[in-house]
Amino acid sequence: MREAGRKSRGFARGALTARQPWLSELGEAVCLAVDAMRRNKLRSSLTIGSIVIAVGTVIAVTSVISGLNTNVIGSVQSLGSNIIICYRFPWASLGRPPSEWFTRKELQADLADKIALLPHVDTAAASLRIFRPEFGAGTSYVTRGQYRAKNVILQGAPPQIRRVFDIGLASGRAITPVDEEHRSPVVILGFDTAKTLFPDPNDDPIGKEVLVEGRVFTVVGVNELRKQAIAGGANPEDNLVSFPLSTLRKLHPEQKDYVIWVKASSADAVPQVVDAMRDLLRRERRLTSDKPDDFAIFTPDAFIDLWQQISSGIFILLFMVASVTLVVGGIGVMNIMLVSVTERTREIGIRKAIGAKRRNILQQFLLEAMTLTGIGGIIGILGGGGLGMLVRVFAPSLPATVSVFWVSMGMLTATSIGLLFGIYPAWKAAKLDPVEALRYE
Repeated sequence: MREAGRKSRGFARGALTARQPWLSELGEAVCLAVDAMRRNKLRSSLTIGSIVIAVGTVIAVTSVISGLNTNVIGSVQSLGSNIIICYRFPWASLGRPPSEWFTRKELQADLADKIALLPHVDTAAASLRIFRPEFGAGTSYVTRGQYRAKNVILQGAPPQIRRVFDIGLASGRAITPVDEEHRSPVVILGFDTAKTLFPDPNDDPIGKEVLVEGRVFTVVGVNELRKQAIAGGANPEDNLVSFPLSTLRKLHPEQKDYVIWVKASSADAVPQVVDAMRDLLRRERRLTSDKPDDFAIFTPDAFIDLWQQISSGIFILLFMVASVTLVVGGIGVMNIMLVSVTERTREIGIRKAIGAKRRNILQQFLLEAMTLTGIGGIIGILGGGGLGMLVRVFAPSLPATVSVFWVSMGMLTATSIGLLFGIYPAWKAAKLDPVEALRYE
């Protein structure tokens, strides 16, 4: 009786559909698709599962990458659009570095003084950096009594480095030319390093002594808290100990791998400064015209370009995986629709007998397939968007955003899969002979 009642409702709706416009046909198709899913919960769930996974993955990953794009660009641009970096090989590159890079001569510190004399250069400074990673064991390189700061960056730089980056002080003073001249045993602590070594807020670090690699240094300043790291959390620049460049040279005479930081007078002057720097370095390193540069000059935009290459690669990989998953889901949709056509052969015959045309049957089964995948798309969008928002909750500094464009693309792709893989079952249903269909048991 229940099956007969369902079929009677289907016949009545089918006859009505033949006379109603597109909106009624869509409503009819949605009702029939939901009814079919209700009667075959497991089969329908498995069918739309691939659609849910594919669409949800696209939405979740694109929302996170959109947030990362915002964070990366903001972090890099905070360095300044007029900053130029010079090193013996590029920092931002993909792929395996050529062995030639590691045979290049280090840059000399006095190059910074020569670059500072070039037109349109505001200031230039050479720096040394030493990173001592620790993995829970071994000697801490910066200590104060029982307090130990791990994974600290040791930086040696002249006083003008603060003009390059406009670094502010939370307390104390900056390193002076006198400190540089006399190789004074003084340091400036990064914000996090100061908190680790001086956890009591009433304990002023200024004038206190700390041990760096077993040697005593006096704290003369504490840097301001820097911008959060690209992926959220602490910024490595806050876990830093800064020395006069001459002092770090004395502490580590074997370290000669200088980085030269240059601040152009304006962003518009950057190309001119880069060209002038290249000419100067080629002369200083005695490179003939037939030899390539054995150094690298780049701006923060190089990091943005690198990130865009990485994110583009992620998108390509994502779409390859999502495409395979969507095809699997599409095959599942075709299968369930073919089974549905077989199960409803007699119903199709009755609909044709009371006046339904091939076009009506074709539209109904196509809309059912599109509704099936559309429901999968909606669930995937909600699930992917939810995952994106969870990332935002657990990493507040990462502004994961669900893009309207990708939501629209996800929904369009899901319904298109239903249309593409629903054509054959719908065509098979539409071409059934009503007499043969009525005889079907």
